[in-house]
Amino acid sequence: MKTIKSILFIITLFIISSASAQSYKTYSEPRDREIFESYIKFMKGKERHPIDKVVVESAKFFLSVPYVAHTLEIEPEGLVINLRGLDCTTFVETVLALSKTIKSSDPTFEKFCDNLKFIRYREGEITGFHDRLHYTTDWMYENERKGLLQRVIHTPEWEPLKVDLSVMSSNPDKYKQLASNETLIPFIKDKEKEISSREHHYLPAEKIEKNKTHFRSGDIVGFTTKIKGMDVSHMGIIFNEGGRLTFIHASLSHKKVLVNREPLSVYLKNTKGTGVVLARVSE
Repeated sequence: MKTIKSILFIITLFIISSASAQSYKTYSEPRDREIFESYIKFMKGKERHPIDKVVVESAKFFLSVPYVAHTLEIEPEGLVINLRGLDCTTFVETVLALSKTIKSSDPTFEKFCDNLKFIRYREGEITGFHDRLHYTTDWMYENERKGLLQRVIHTPEWEPLKVDLSVMSSNPDKYKQLASNETLIPFIKDKEKEISSREHHYLPAEKIEKNKTHFRSGDIVGFTTKIKGMDVSHMGIIFNEGGRLTFIHASLSHKKVLVNREPLSVYLKNTKGTGVVLARVSE
């Protein structure tokens, strides 16, 4: 009798833990797994390279993939796997997750999904929209805390960045999940205050040319902005092409992933960006 009870207890624990582990929904299509397998073939022999080179090669794999916005805006909140179309943020997240996967001892589609979840959400767990890392400075801070990357700061060239986040809590109607669930707004507002209170640093646009040696191909770059309530308006992967410092990104204006034709400093001047925040992927 005790044996039967013990077995039932173990089965119950297994069911509970399994339910907890699968408490979020995964959104993907068969084509995503096919693209992943193509990526594995593309990276054959390259997985032994240092992580910065792996990141660049992973970014190049997506060249010409269409720019598609709002792919994460699905309810209920779950892990969205979309290798068919990317925006600037999902491009960077996907490249980082794939790079970590191909460098691991378990380069499977399931491992990639786990890595993407770990990167995209605050504690690597999904309980709702509020868990997602919506602001780039927070995204870098949390993924540094997880050991995935290191923020690059070289004083005195890097200067304090004043961050006063409010764009989400001030415009809940612009976000599908906030518009349908107003109870999330106070949480988002508190998180904005917390992120804003941290110490942030950036390299001003006018200092980039004389500090090019601080950039390394494979670094993650965020473009700081003057837009009220925001910290960063765009993201990409640094690419030093024959001595020309530029970046790979999912471009809204060109509607696809590409190597930017202009040097980094010229891009910032043309887009009226204030500077950059930079993070280096950990080996």
